Amino acid sequence: MLTIPHDTKSPEHRAGEHHSGDPDTLALNALGWVLADEQRGERLLSLTGLDAATLRDHLTEPATLAAVLEFLVNHEPDLVLAADALGCTPEQLVEAHRKLSS
Repeated sequence: MLTIPHDTKSPEHRAGEHHSGDPDTLALNALGWVLADEQRGERLLSLTGLDAATLRDHLTEPATLAAVLEFLVNHEPDLVLAADALGCTPEQLVEAHRKLSS
């Protein structure tokens, strides 16, 4: 029999659990979300000036991760959709961008 543990934390609290303090992971997850949609992925490459090879080769560099988050921060509809899909808040994405950009 499968037992499902009772989670007493609010959705807002749970949303920040996996991402708070780790902007790299949040940015990588955001990149995965962006690239899951071909049109959005093409727009990311076009607006950031990155190409697929450069993105792949520099995937873990703060500047590359910051560019991914900047792409979302600069387009509120995608920012909100990404936050919802990633189980975080738009503010957490903005804060991750700020940390990676500094």
